[in-house]
Amino acid sequence: MLSANIQAGSSTRGYHDYVARSWSHVLPMGDKRGSLDAIARLAGEYDVVGLNESDPGSLRSGFTNQTHYLAQRAGFAYWSHQPNRRVGGVASSANGLLSKIEPSEVVVHSLPGRVKGRGVMVARFGQCATPLTVAVAHLSLGAGSRLAQLGFIAEVLADDPHAVLMGDFNCTVEQPEMDVLFKRTRLQPPDHRIATFPSWAPQRAIDHILVGDGLNAVHFRAFPAAFSDHLALALDLDVPERCLL
Repeated sequence: MLSANIQAGSSTRGYHDYVARSWSHVLPMGDKRGSLDAIARLAGEYDVVGLNESDPGSLRSGFTNQTHYLAQRAGFAYWSHQPNRRVGGVASSANGLLSKIEPSEVVVHSLPGRVKGRGVMVARFGQCATPLTVAVAHLSLGAGSRLAQLGFIAEVLADDPHAVLMGDFNCTVEQPEMDVLFKRTRLQPPDHRIATFPSWAPQRAIDHILVGDGLNAVHFRAFPAAFSDHLALALDLDVPERCLL
């Protein structure tokens, strides 16, 4: 599994680029297609990939649905996306899911928060009573909004031992608002803390792949997602065969 905030294919190689290259976040400039191709080469090595900040087809991406583009370039038979935030009428952002396994169901939910526009996408694989459940979310910057969002996600995942929650949480697992998730679900705090932000000098572990206690995750690692300001996070997941039936 891989989780990546792809920053809509934009390039950020230092804090100065947030100002110097700010135009790339709203205009179809820069080598976004080259960045997406690099991300596709990385994503193609995995069975299930969660995406954050994947442009669903606005001006800045040249009206390209980046999740669909990555699915085609990386050889994924199944893809889904959840458009959420719009920026100034010229840019848009989405959660995305790429899979080589056919999901039995994909459901999208809007998340609560002071500023509307965040969401969580939930895919289930298999028809059994406790299938593999994969949720992709991008949480808010504010702790109060994150608390409400994590409470909502906890209700969705509830007592699911085969749940996976991945994405950009904008906080570490030690933050107080994360307690609601670990108390109300069977998701486990990771044994490994891997810093993913900023990508050029990682200091904060704010991107996560959290796994339920009915699954076994090993070999946590991080990679550059082209020139995104986040590193991509990956792990190998041992899923009971019955979960996929």
